[in-house]
Amino acid sequence: MRSTAPPHRRLRVLVPIALIIIVAVVVGQVIGWRRLGSAFHGTLSPAELAQRDIAAARAISPLRGRIVSVAEGQVGYRTDPANTYCNKYSAYWYSGTDDCGNSNLDEEWCADFAAWVWREAGVSFVYQDVNGDINASSASFYEWGLAHGTWHPVGSSYRPQPGDVAVYGLDRGQLFAVHVAIVISDVDGSRGPDAINGDGDQTGFSVVEIGTDESQADTEAKGAGALSGYVGPT
Repeated sequence: MRSTAPPHRRLRVLVPIALIIIVAVVVGQVIGWRRLGSAFHGTLSPAELAQRDIAAARAISPLRGRIVSVAEGQVGYRTDPANTYCNKYSAYWYSGTDDCGNSNLDEEWCADFAAWVWREAGVSFVYQDVNGDINASSASFYEWGLAHGTWHPVGSSYRPQPGDVAVYGLDRGQLFAVHVAIVISDVDGSRGPDAINGDGDQTGFSVVEIGTDESQADTEAKGAGALSGYVGPT
């Protein structure tokens, strides 16, 4: 049935609806790229969000504050040469293949990044390819946490804290994990933490980047690794 309302009346009804749709789209885009953390998170710049996360971590302990500060300071780092896994974090640990043509070493490096952040912040551990110590294997954080009493599986009553290392896609039988990342905050009602990833690939190939509500590993293969648990620093 055709509308009997005058054209100008229909126009007055449609214009507010159009404005509501436009506002909703814009707000959705803003929320999409900002990290969660407060009801007014959209008003905070990335630098302000970083300072908020660091302050929250320091309120828990100075060590955790340093971990978050060090990790935040690496956001945006990219491998060299581009589109390789040649990175400075693996080189720091003398781990990987020397085929980069520079001082970097070549290997997938999320665990090397997390270990580097912890070491720079002052966490005490041994880096070596021995079961129970931390190394380039993502599962090594699980092994280390288990040995030191700081492993907290998903489903326990533990709430992740800034400075923890989140472990994804853990296979305990094979001692294998898909990915690790540094926790920077945990928002009420979220499925996973906000975290800083080494060797992430959502904003580029093999970069240090921030992920929000990370219930899945920050990897190119979607669904490759669900959140398995957290390892706290001693």
